[in-house]
Amino acid sequence: MRNFREYDVWIDSMNMVDAIYTMVDNFPSEEKYSLSSQITRSAVSIPSNIAERTER
Repeated sequence: MRNFREYDVWIDSMNMVDAIYTMVDNFPSEEKYSLSSQITRSAVSIPSNIAERTER
């Protein structure tokens, strides 16, 4: 079984998730629960899909 945590693409995508969460924290309060939710969910799905695919 492969360890997805060793892949550069997974590491880069996790760094991107951290950067996006930092960026979303600076959004105006009226965007906190609409646009920011969509952005963070889509960002988290990238490393999640990489991890899921390496398990198959």
